[in-house]
Amino acid sequence: MIALLQRVRSAHVDVGERRVAAIGPGLLVFACVQHDDTPVRIERLAERLVAYRVFPDAAGRMNLGLRDTGGGLLLVSQFTLAADTRSGLRPGFSTSAPPDAARAGFETLVAACRARWPVVQTGCFGADMQVGLVNDGPATFWLQG
Repeated sequence: MIALLQRVRSAHVDVGERRVAAIGPGLLVFACVQHDDTPVRIERLAERLVAYRVFPDAAGRMNLGLRDTGGGLLLVSQFTLAADTRSGLRPGFSTSAPPDAARAGFETLVAACRARWPVVQTGCFGADMQVGLVNDGPATFWLQG
């Protein structure tokens, strides 16, 4: 599974004219399920998302996680994170999970995060989403697990 974390001051997801999710300060996470992901790997990623230390402490060092800051977690499915861009002019997606497996994996991630953290919002799997954010830092991190 691939996760692209962005530390944000705020973030939201719209589908059409409807706002489906929004958070204040916290993490916006774009997540991609790959064909070889297992429930164990997904659970491990959920634990990392909640505990990953990317927020500044009193000294300005990245020593705090969501558990320390009380921030929100916004999960958005994004299969394009698995794009193979090494050659040609069109990305390949051979490592992405097929749609049904990707949906199940993303739902597993959401459930695992909600079991660990009370402030979890999500986009709509497979929908054409418009994502807005105010990146804090900017601070963006790539996790693969």
